Amino acid sequence: MKKIVSSFVASIALMTTLNATDFYATVDGDKITKQDISMVLQDPRVDFDKLPQTAKNQILEQIINRKLLAKKAIEDGIEKDAQYLEAINKIKEDLAFQVWQKNQIDKIKFTDAEKKDFFEKNKDKFVMPEAIEASHILVKTEKEAFDIIKQLDKSTKKEEKFKELAKAKTEDPTGKQNGGYLGKFTEDQMVPEFFTGAKNLAKGAYSKVPTKSEFGYHVIYVKDKIPSKTLTFNEVEGNISQILLGNAYNKKVKELTDELRKDAKIVIK
Repeated sequence: MKKIVSSFVASIALMTTLNATDFYATVDGDKITKQDISMVLQDPRVDFDKLPQTAKNQILEQIINRKLLAKKAIEDGIEKDAQYLEAINKIKEDLAFQVWQKNQIDKIKFTDAEKKDFFEKNKDKFVMPEAIEASHILVKTEKEAFDIIKQLDKSTKKEEKFKELAKAKTEDPTGKQNGGYLGKFTEDQMVPEFFTGAKNLAKGAYSKVPTKSEFGYHVIYVKDKIPSKTLTFNEVEGNISQILLGNAYNKKVKELTDELRKDAKIVIK
């Protein structure tokens, strides 16, 4: 699912920049638009409008200088330079593909009925796996692990004692800072032995026998257990739209490229 989403990042970004109408300044009448801003920032996660005014001013000054220098380069005849012409041809090719891709994507539409039909036929793909929220204390030897378990057995405040021991004894550098807390994790995020050890514990329980893995011996404390859940249509409708869009677009591209390759002279060295 993530691969499908990421394959359209460039197209979505292009859609935003091609339709940019807002502008923030002008240089000899030439507008500085959101597209200019995005080219300088090079990070779609950064919202220029939410930046501090000082940062905005610095970015605008940078763009103004670039526009002035670009104008000077054109006046000096850069458009006749061989490197410039080669780069322009490459940009034209890339831009032609991106605009074509955007136009093809815009043409693809799906009805609610089609999306719901896909959901009903693929419910097994929309399942949140079982997750466990836990902490651990990692030590080198089994004896050290059993010593920790004995100290926990004697304590009346198990969770607080666990954090205290983790900060003092764990071999996990992160655990020394946060009391061994690992957060929530699923089976594919942990080595098998560790996940099995955590899964076999009840909520609020800790290891009575240490779990051995390639990293050493773990004493585990389970804070919570979140059962597997099949997501509803409303929860995944957006993902379904992206999957269907990706499938339809990829099918169209394959059919078209297969046809074009029949008449193309292709030499691979």
